[in-house]
Amino acid sequence: MDREQRNEQRNEERDEGRDASYCPAPAAPAGRVDGPPYADCVECGKPTEYGVATPGVVLCPVCEWQDAQRSACSG
Repeated sequence: MDREQRNEQRNEERDEGRDASYCPAPAAPAGRVDGPPYADCVECGKPTEYGVATPGVVLCPVCEWQDAQRSACSG
């Protein structure tokens, strides 16, 4: 397959929305919930903004902020 054919194939794939050079988008993270029951923060035990069914580590706003400060690039 020559270069022109490859470019044409890529254009067709892109137009169809199936560009083979990209991975599928990750699933959207679980969002905040409007009402109780809220999950407890795994660090301090205070209620979070996330529902009890939220998978993974859930943190309250204060602990989220502190975690972001710790993991931020300081350079």
